Formats: sequence, C-alpha cells, structure tokens
Amino acid sequence: MKLRFCITISLLLLICFASENASATTFDSWLRDFKKEALTKGISSLTLKNAFKNVKPIPRVVELDRKQPEFTLTFKQYLNRVVSKRRTKIGKSKLIKHKELLLNVSRKFNVQPRFIIALWGIETDFGRITGGFPVIASLATLAFDGRRSSFFRKELFLALKIIEDGHITAANMKGSWAGAMGQNQFMPSSFHSFAIDYDGDGSADIWNNLPDIFASIANYLSRSGWKSDQNWGRPVLIPSTLPKTFLGKNVKKGIQRWSELGVKRANGMELPIAKMTASIIKPEKGGIGPAYIVYNNYRVILKWNRSDYFATAVGTLADSLR
Repeated sequence: MKLRFCITISLLLLICFASENASATTFDSWLRDFKKEALTKGISSLTLKNAFKNVKPIPRVVELDRKQPEFTLTFKQYLNRVVSKRRTKIGKSKLIKHKELLLNVSRKFNVQPRFIIALWGIETDFGRITGGFPVIASLATLAFDGRRSSFFRKELFLALKIIEDGHITAANMKGSWAGAMGQNQFMPSSFHSFAIDYDGDGSADIWNNLPDIFASIANYLSRSGWKSDQNWGRPVLIPSTLPKTFLGKNVKKGIQRWSELGVKRANGMELPIAKMTASIIKPEKGGIGPAYIVYNNYRVILKWNRSDYFATAVGTLADSLR
C-alpha cells in the first residue's frame, strides 16, 4: 500500500513538473518569436535584452485578469470611499502647493486645475499608489496568456518603444498588473498619445515628474474634447413625472428644456441658464439613487474611464476642491 502511494505521488509530481516545464518552453518559444517581430518594429536588441532579462509569466497577473472581483459597492459606498474627507483635504493642499505649476498647465491646455488634481487623486491617491508590478513582465504574461493576447501584445510593443525612446528604464517601469503606469495610470498606448515632456528634459516622466504628470493629464482631457468654460455636471432633483426613457447618456436636451420638464438643482433652485445640451443620469444600477445632469466634460472623463461611478466621482471631487 505504501509503495503504491509513493508511486502515485511520484507520478503526480512528474506530471506537474512536466506541465510547468512545457509551459516554460512554450513561453520561451513565444518570446523568441515576439522578439524577432519587435526587431522589425524598430526595437533594438539591447532594449530587448534589458527588458526581458529573467522575465517569466507571472501567475498572479493571470489570476487577477481571470478573477477580477465583481463590482458590488453601491454608488453611495463608492463615492464615500473615493471622495473621502481625507482625499478632499489633501487635494486642496495640493492645489495650493502646486498653484503656479497648475495655473501654467491650465493656461496651456485649457483645463481647470481642480480636474487635474481630482484625476491624480482618484487614480493613484496623488501618486502614493502607482502599482508595483514590472510592466514588461505583466504585459508579456497577458500577451502570452491568450484571453486578450492581441490587445496586450500591442501594448507590449508600445511599452518597449517607451523604453527605446529613453523615457524610462525597463527596471523602473512599474505599474498595475494590467500595465497601467505612472501617477496618472496611462496604458502604453495612452502614453504615446498623451504623455507630455512639459519641462523639456527629454523624457515624459509620468512616474516621478509632476510637471509632466499634470501636463499629461491635461493634454489627455484637452485632446479628448474638454471645454474649459463648462463644468462637468451637477446633482439634480427630478420630478416623478419625468419619463424614465428620458434618463441616460443617449438622451440629450438643452438645459432650458430640462428646466421646463421640472428638473432642478439639488437645493431646489432653478438650473443655470446656459446654451448647452445635457443628459440626466443615475449612476446607480437599476435607476435608483441620486440623479445628475451631465455635460460635455462628463463624456470626456468617460473616455478616460468608461465607468459612470468613476466619472461622477471625478466631478464630485473636483467640485469639493473649489
């Protein structure tokens, strides 16, 4: 009986070892082919050598990608957590501390400073939490894994281009498990589209350089259609007579029309007089919870992150920083 048990255990260990070895071999083969393609895209052999030194698939990255926790927070819980008194207090102090820089960036990109600070605060708690995963290894893991390989393969090429261009070294390129980087959490594709070398030192450093970080956030918003003469929206009261079919981002009406339909500010006052279109949304699923009237800039925030929870939180935090 003991002999049979030992043989069974030995066979299981052999199978596990063979499986792990086969997986490693498969990754090594995939990586060789990837490097060959990278060379044809202008990535130097030196960059590839440094970037992929000791790189292996990261099991934790695959686990996080396949088992992302279901979003169970209510809108109120999310808002209380993301737009906390602590974060508002810190955000106000950052606005004061970096006032001159923020005003200069604001003038250049036509984006109000409070929205720059709000996005910075919500994305990484003002640079405190930027992620500790090695970006190249994380993206290689996801590109090899297969579930969304095409997307992450492109991001991996773009991440290598960032290193090739001298913006950061492979060793210092840290971020989230999915490859979002720096204090504004740009994916490599967003970096190439929006990252700015604001101080002119030759690199767009979204990891450590506040001028580059603020300018990159503002550039993203500006090039996505931001309007500096508008707010994002505001909480409102809606009458019970308002048809439910009128709720949602796809329904756009002039502010005057919404006033005629009985929509008022949260304090019961009339909506502001302005010639622009707006939508009425309820971020909470199921059409419950508070309502908001939202403008063009809200839709721009959604280009950064498609979540209504996120976009409303950014606007709410920005308002609290006035």
